[in-house]
Amino acid sequence: MTRTQPLDLTTDLVTLTRALCDLPSVSGQETALADAVEVALRGYPHLEVLRDGDALVARTHAGRSSRVVVAGHLDTVPVSDNLPTRLVGEGEHAELWGRGTVDMKAGVAVQLALAAELVEPSRDVTWVFYDHEEVEAALNGLGRIARNHPDWLAADFAVLCEPTAAGLEGGCNGTLRVEVRLTGVAAHSARAWTGRNAVHAAGEVLRRLEAYVPADVEVDGLVYREGLNAVLISGGTATNVIPDSCVVTVNYRFAPDKSVEEALAHVRTVLDGFEVVVTDAAAGARPGLDAPLAQDFAAAVLSATGGRPSAKLGWTDVARFSSLGTPAVNFGPGDPTLAHKADERCPVHQISASHAALRAWLTA
Repeated sequence: MTRTQPLDLTTDLVTLTRALCDLPSVSGQETALADAVEVALRGYPHLEVLRDGDALVARTHAGRSSRVVVAGHLDTVPVSDNLPTRLVGEGEHAELWGRGTVDMKAGVAVQLALAAELVEPSRDVTWVFYDHEEVEAALNGLGRIARNHPDWLAADFAVLCEPTAAGLEGGCNGTLRVEVRLTGVAAHSARAWTGRNAVHAAGEVLRRLEAYVPADVEVDGLVYREGLNAVLISGGTATNVIPDSCVVTVNYRFAPDKSVEEALAHVRTVLDGFEVVVTDAAAGARPGLDAPLAQDFAAAVLSATGGRPSAKLGWTDVARFSSLGTPAVNFGPGDPTLAHKADERCPVHQISASHAALRAWLTA
């Protein structure tokens, strides 16, 4: 185990969040943070601590009639000259700035503080801290636990502490990534008429995507907004050669009423006549708010925040819990529109509000 700075899980939430953020853990480099979290959790005898790679599980065994999972990921996207963290403002207007403050170490700080404090929660809790969330799905630490140790995740309900501005967001969109592969005939650019330009052929693909009108889809009372967009384009080999190939990468974010197969069929219809090759796909998750524990959680959160449930307009690991048959919701501090940005920042009052709501629910 690498030597790491000890984490004090009993300190105030801002200090704990800063300690988590200031130990960089870009995807693939989570080991030092995972080590620090493991050392801290093993100091509490009411927790059974398990580890798989850089993913950790800490479980209570209080003999309660139900078990819930509260999960969050340890990794971040690359740092953008936005560490170490800094605290700006005072009181209700204070904000914590820096990589990971939103996505999602403020949420992880809430988890750790409660894991240490709640020796006898009203529901048994499985606290999950996992790696590789911000990269391709095959590397995801939660998915690895589900494959290697499905019993570690057995529960009646799950809360994923993704940023929701301390509101309740149900389910998530699915995501589909495809490559539209275009072919042409190479030629010298001085004699372009002897070839066929594959990059020019991408024009029709881009026109269809530009004209596409995304749908708003209501699923179990929540409205999910879809999107179909070109996200990458590549082609050509030299500045004096007519390109004989071009690839347009397209991302479809689809409502959770569709399967991956239905989403792909839709994309093939929009891009009819072009070669479409799937490179990544993950199903979405329905809101899951009809389960009794979900209703209890929603009541606790909404009474504390005064808000109402909304749809998660991105993909999150609630979909993994859904695939395991476990209803799950998103709830955590931080504005999700600031995730991954250079000016990433989280209001301190949202960290406190998330902590208070989860604590109230787990001690009711």
